[in-house]
Amino acid sequence: MAIIFPFKAVRPQVQFAKDVASPPYDVLSSDEARSLGQKNPHSFLHVTKSEIDMPTDLSIYDTSVYEKAKSNLASMLSDGTLLKEEKDCYYIYELVMNGRSQTGLVCCSSVDDYEQDVIKKHEFTRPEKEQDRINHISITGAQTGNVFLAYRNHAAMDSLVANWKQSHQPAYDFKADDEISHRIWVVNDDAIIHQITELFQRDIPCTYIADGHHRAASAAKVRKALGNNAGPEANKFLTTLFPANELKILPYNRVVKDLNDMTDEDFLSALQDDFTVSHYDIPVEPASLHEFGMYLSGKWYHLTAMEGTYEDDPIGVLDVTIFSNNILEKHLDIKDQRTDKRIDFVGGIRGLKELEKRVDSGEMRVAFSFLPVSIEQLFDIADSGNVMPPKSTWFEPKLRDGLLTHLI
Repeated sequence: MAIIFPFKAVRPQVQFAKDVASPPYDVLSSDEARSLGQKNPHSFLHVTKSEIDMPTDLSIYDTSVYEKAKSNLASMLSDGTLLKEEKDCYYIYELVMNGRSQTGLVCCSSVDDYEQDVIKKHEFTRPEKEQDRINHISITGAQTGNVFLAYRNHAAMDSLVANWKQSHQPAYDFKADDEISHRIWVVNDDAIIHQITELFQRDIPCTYIADGHHRAASAAKVRKALGNNAGPEANKFLTTLFPANELKILPYNRVVKDLNDMTDEDFLSALQDDFTVSHYDIPVEPASLHEFGMYLSGKWYHLTAMEGTYEDDPIGVLDVTIFSNNILEKHLDIKDQRTDKRIDFVGGIRGLKELEKRVDSGEMRVAFSFLPVSIEQLFDIADSGNVMPPKSTWFEPKLRDGLLTHLI
């Protein structure tokens, strides 16, 4: 069963909450983060992407960058921008985007649960991204990035959360510059805290990583590296748990640098072994399973996988698997999306215009758009012990960094 813990969050003073709250570290480039950070000295980007306060020619993985993150966090605590909760609490976090709301429980989850697959995974991690977070956690002594977990709905938990929201005022309530609303309630009643802990331990058999595989893996490896020096807080990691019916998954699109020495004509011809290929005059946003959009040399194409060209099992039937097997490996010689530098991933929130931009600029040669994976597909694959190809899901809206941080 799922073990969760209340914790003493480091969080902003109310008057600084909107300024502190920042997009997750892994959705911004250093240049994008630097632009935001220069305008806002309170932004938590000064902690999560502290290269913005360092020389631009310095590697973002240099030890001094992580040391700067540590000192920036200490400064925000000492100058009163941030406070540390006096007692262990749970926190309820509601986000509203385009009129649609989702509410989760912010807590600490068990590193043991992660290692014993009570917290289920659906993708492998990329080594360089994992090492970055290991360094960040180890040097700052803080888990600043939230791991986004999902669980199958539980009526009592749904009711408990709804009742607390209705009967208490939020500690934070603001709309960010991107028009997403953020509300956080502090659950500080000992009886309710005990009830939540017991409910998960008794009734929730497992949780699923929706977003944050690298952050979860890094927390576990930091604990292992600390060994006998690991305190009790290192046995936990920062998570937000959402019931499945609250979640919306967006596509995770791909861009590729080259066509493996093929011309456009050769590539289009080769694709017809496994796909029907049609030229489109408008951007292609797939509407059904096994459909893909492709942007090549200023033109959009619609691809539909032919029956018999893919396996009918939980992994083989996924669009990301079909794409990986029948395009990346078969024609472009890209066998490991986690490590191959010829491929990059574009979150669905950036839209199809971002795909066109990456290709039209000459940075990339071809782009592909996808239909989102469903939450049930994610659960089925994790339950089967399998993993999806990397970067198969993009969840939106994103939790903001800096609103709730866990010190280890």
